[in-house]
Amino acid sequence: MYRSFCTAVTCMDGRIQLPGIRFLQAFYQVEYVDSITEAGPIRLLAEQNEPILIRSILNRINTSVKVHNSKGIGIFGHHDCAGNPVPREKKLKQIHASVIFLNNHYPKIEVVGLWIDENWQVKQIG
Repeated sequence: MYRSFCTAVTCMDGRIQLPGIRFLQAFYQVEYVDSITEAGPIRLLAEQNEPILIRSILNRINTSVKVHNSKGIGIFGHHDCAGNPVPREKKLKQIHASVIFLNNHYPKIEVVGLWIDENWQVKQIG
């Protein structure tokens, strides 16, 4: 692995941290993953109803991108999310909308949407 970074925008739920980090390390071939956590970040980025929290997320992504030269960004949704208790189908739509939102802000960086299921397995969302 290279001594490089990528960025995870993920829920604060501790159950998904390690599976998400491991997936991104392999996916982007990096050693380090900068973690940006919020309760239900896919809801925040998809709905864009809380500008202060969105600005906070973007500011932290900016640090990862500018200081650590992040190679890519992963945005996670997951099963049994307390911060975003909506059906899976809605979460998948939110992941898609979040990827579009982040692509608009970071057009030169690959953004990948990810789902962590009830078995804590990570799956890429097209």
